[in-house]
Amino acid sequence: MRDFSRDHRWLSINTATLRGAGTLDTIIEACVRHGIRAISPWRDQVHAIGLERTTELVRGLTLELSGYCRGGMFPALDPAGRRAALDDNRRAVDEAKQLEATCLVLVVGGLPGALGGTPQSKDLFAARADVRDGIAATLEYARSVGMPLAIEPLHPMYCADRACVNTLAQALDLCDELDRSAGGALGVVVDAYHVWWDPLLKSQIERAGDKRLLAFHICDWLVPTTDLLTDRGMMGDGVIDLPLMRSWMEDAGYRGFHEVEILSSNNWWRRDPDEVLTTCRVRHQTAC
Repeated sequence: MRDFSRDHRWLSINTATLRGAGTLDTIIEACVRHGIRAISPWRDQVHAIGLERTTELVRGLTLELSGYCRGGMFPALDPAGRRAALDDNRRAVDEAKQLEATCLVLVVGGLPGALGGTPQSKDLFAARADVRDGIAATLEYARSVGMPLAIEPLHPMYCADRACVNTLAQALDLCDELDRSAGGALGVVVDAYHVWWDPLLKSQIERAGDKRLLAFHICDWLVPTTDLLTDRGMMGDGVIDLPLMRSWMEDAGYRGFHEVEILSSNNWWRRDPDEVLTTCRVRHQTAC
């Protein structure tokens, strides 16, 4: 495996990790101050300061983007809703391209209305059909502009509201169906928080190989976990065997960034960003 004990060249910060630090420009400045040269911004944070301003910062500071969060949310009850989702994903592709991200992350969506707390359907089969069709349509455009799409399977607890693709096997089945060439236009995100429990994880990482493995998100699963969305742990504070998972990724050919994504409303989001970033660097060297 690559030796990161003295090198943080391949450390990236997903900007959700610093949601308590202020606006995206402040987050970017903090990352640069700590010598971190790669980020993965969220669209709402980009929109808050403007795409042009974000582009100016990224290029002016020679930052790399390990990904762009996020596209997806495809399922809808009617053609108008599905069309709106496709239009939004096309905009997300354009934004990712302008920012020169390595991929656009897809959180595919669940049952229509569920994310807002009022599910309007129980038809999970229809939702997954919308996801397949939505990715296919978005892929056609993304391929034309050269922006890889990365499907992120989410833990099954999010099946209803955030993502009805819940295992790496499901995500790879979609890749194989929609991108038979396996040329890198469509791949997957391996997020430790979402897939660490999967007994087939090692074999599915091997199945993905270097062409499908587009991003690797790291954090930890705390015991107990007090909030299933915003109580992720810092690497080394929980029960995920991150070095083992990284060994599987690298054995399969992954040589990209390690992207720290920690949603932590009662802990890390409340801390000084310099403390958060210092801890990220240390734990990346010692716990991953």
